[in-house]
Amino acid sequence: MSEIIDALDQLEKEKGISKEVLMEAIEKSLDSACEKDFGKDTDYEVKMDRTTGKIQVFANKTVVDVIYDTHREMTLEEAKHYDPEAKLDDEIRVEVTTKDFGRIAAQKARSIIVQAIKEGERSAVFDYFASREKDIITGIVQKVNDRGLTISLDEKMETILSEQEMIPGEHYRTGDRIKLYIVEVKKNPKGFKVVVSRTHPDLVKRLFEREISEVADGTVEIKSISREAGSRTKIAVYSNDKNVDAVGACVGMSGTRVNNIVDDLKGEKIDIIEWSEDPAVFIEHALSPSKVISVRLLDGEKSAKVVVPDYQLSLAIGKEGQNARLAAKLTGYKIDIKSESQAKELGEEYYDDNYNDDYDREYDDEKYDDDYDNEKYDDDYDRDGYDDEEYDEDYDREDYDDEEYSDEEYDDYDDEEYDDYEDENSGSDDKE
Repeated sequence: MSEIIDALDQLEKEKGISKEVLMEAIEKSLDSACEKDFGKDTDYEVKMDRTTGKIQVFANKTVVDVIYDTHREMTLEEAKHYDPEAKLDDEIRVEVTTKDFGRIAAQKARSIIVQAIKEGERSAVFDYFASREKDIITGIVQKVNDRGLTISLDEKMETILSEQEMIPGEHYRTGDRIKLYIVEVKKNPKGFKVVVSRTHPDLVKRLFEREISEVADGTVEIKSISREAGSRTKIAVYSNDKNVDAVGACVGMSGTRVNNIVDDLKGEKIDIIEWSEDPAVFIEHALSPSKVISVRLLDGEKSAKVVVPDYQLSLAIGKEGQNARLAAKLTGYKIDIKSESQAKELGEEYYDDNYNDDYDREYDDEKYDDDYDNEKYDDDYDRDGYDDEEYDEDYDREDYDDEEYSDEEYDDYDDEEYDDYEDENSGSDDKE
């Protein structure tokens, strides 16, 4: 049986499957063989020698005058061969075998080893992907169909990227490499399943951690993210070191850092916002690229009234309400935006002490030059068909009332006015 020990040693070395665990499994599997030969009521024990691999079966027999069951009883004369001091009614432990037991043991051992190899490999693959949960993995597209993509993950297994988890407008071909976010690794009756996504907000977070060393080491902290996959993402960052500019670190020299992330997201726009513990200041930053005259927080409510210059209203709301919607998700506040003229007509109080027409948000062109490649940000992506409700359900973002920014409410503000402004000021939102 030494070949079994050699096989078990090799499995332990190559597959990481414990030899002791395998031996215990072999011993347990031989119980059924013993039941067939010796009967279910027999008091027996199967032992496998840890050095030689030899398998033995021991049974406890009672010393009697007359034998009625050879599997459980033995005469005093037989008992004397095992224990010279044996007497009637003693329990004697003896080795028992049958002519077929060696063959049966070998078959059982082989079956256990093959099964252990399969289970060990599955367990190793599961542990590998479980350790990558909530992280990014690179896959290779194996098949493209109407329901999504079949993707090979590190040549260890295949998974499906469903159409709902794909960024709208993305197209892939067989053999393309694709970065995915592992949402969950869950077991099922057939093994386990790796759930992946390209639309999850944390995909952007992980990309920032990979690309920007200050984020990876904790110097710059990502406070919150709001995302409409394929169109635009707002990300709020904060520096734990007063000598490090959080936004500048994320943008990088000539925009190289953030542009690498944009490339991974197939051109999705990214607004990098400076986080503030003051909700009013944070809301003001979140509405970038629009200038803000005043932010008034409502007592007892997680909502705010914002006043912007008349010519900035369409920009603050954004195309189809996107800028306001993302700002609300980013800050966790419901935001009611009005132009300066509207605020005056309604008699609402606001303060413009800190506002002037030359206000340049937080970062001027001289400081950051051409941090972003403007060509990447000239055209707005049209998010037709995007389901906000599905997005909120999938990823449990901050509660947000879409009715606040419904298309009906903002019908008076022509998207063309927003587009014209953004074309004239291309890049202003990207430096934020």
